[in-house]
Amino acid sequence: MTRADLDKQPGDVRRMFDAVAKRYDITNDVLSLGQDRRWRREVIKAVAPKPGELVLDLAAGTGTSSQPFLDAGASVVPTDFSIGMLQVGKAAKPHLPFTAGDGTRLPYRDATFDAVTISFGLRNIVDPAAGLRELRRVTRPGGRIVVCEFSHPTWKPFRTVYVEYLMRALPPVARAVSSSPDAYVYLAESIRAWPDQAGLAEMLTSAGWQSPTWTNLSGGIVALHHATA
Repeated sequence: MTRADLDKQPGDVRRMFDAVAKRYDITNDVLSLGQDRRWRREVIKAVAPKPGELVLDLAAGTGTSSQPFLDAGASVVPTDFSIGMLQVGKAAKPHLPFTAGDGTRLPYRDATFDAVTISFGLRNIVDPAAGLRELRRVTRPGGRIVVCEFSHPTWKPFRTVYVEYLMRALPPVARAVSSSPDAYVYLAESIRAWPDQAGLAEMLTSAGWQSPTWTNLSGGIVALHHATA
């Protein structure tokens, strides 16, 4: 599986993430030049978890994005459909309630969570629009969503440089540090094919979320989308 414009087969995507699980966090750190840590901090600020709240962290991977919610006093349920990711996460963070779940068929009741969030995972769901509807279903009325996803740089000259980095520089760097470098060719192409900021806001509205807004990070390389249930 290397072409992002081909139909995403859940089994293929799951195997891809299983293959990169062992070195996933360090690879992300290298490929983003350390920016992924700042992006994740911004997610926590945007969700603004409160003590006693229940947060769903979808596409949680190894739980790196989940621990800060617990540290803030909220309860968090890290959920991912890659068993390999969950196994690596559980070994490192046995106190977190890792749960296997498909983003289009979450194993939770309606109106369960005060807040839901997904970082760098929405574009890998076989049907992102269905994923957003499912996240809406499990969020209580008045609850909130924060989507952290790669987007389109706002300055056109930089956008050109960024795309060149994705398609030319990222694969050889991934070959040096990743346990499954071919997966990062797919990831680069999936980023390039993803809708821009306004496009994702429209997807949120269509899925039943209210008043979506976004904040650009790193010049629009990443965007945080906020909306309410």
